Amino acid sequence: MAASMTMGLPGVRLTPGDHICAFFRGARERDALLVPYLREGLRAGDMCLCVTDDPTAAVGELVAESASDPELARGRLRSTDSESTYLADGCFVIDRMLGFWETEVGGAVVRDGFDSVRSVGEMTWALSGRPGVEGLISYESRLNDFLPRYPLVALCLYDLERFSDGEIVVEILQTHPAVLIGGELVENPWYTDPHDYLGRRPATAS
Repeated sequence: MAASMTMGLPGVRLTPGDHICAFFRGARERDALLVPYLREGLRAGDMCLCVTDDPTAAVGELVAESASDPELARGRLRSTDSESTYLADGCFVIDRMLGFWETEVGGAVVRDGFDSVRSVGEMTWALSGRPGVEGLISYESRLNDFLPRYPLVALCLYDLERFSDGEIVVEILQTHPAVLIGGELVENPWYTDPHDYLGRRPATAS
């Protein structure tokens, strides 16, 4: 397992097990975080699992690049969309999405032999009004129990132009041990252990 991983941003290094909340504004800022993160992962030989609202817009050029660049071909990139993952069957189910990551990450490590995995989730699906999306925060908290099982870094993308409710932003912060903002990765003083956090929240359907 790699002791640390480069982020693709100056001075930012990652450690397997990191669960990072990345705040940005608009597609340009998103891509300025997302593309270097994935490109560095491919160069390092990582499995990169990317779930965004529109994969063609978010990482289309990188997918094409990785198919022809031997340096990027050291790793593998799987890019898919929120509708077929987070919102499969038209709703969000926490256990189903955790099962998706178990299958994809576990398969990459156990079956395919990858030493490190990078995942990305663009979280605007949670604003769709679909059944189950109220489970977003419980899902984020439960991810903290899942991540240590694998050599995995998880990057959760939150557009502050969309997530404008201050109370939700506070809850997002409470479920991520690290925050990436303004190009800096910082330890999150508001993070709350998932067992403590979920123990005081109303029950949410799994």
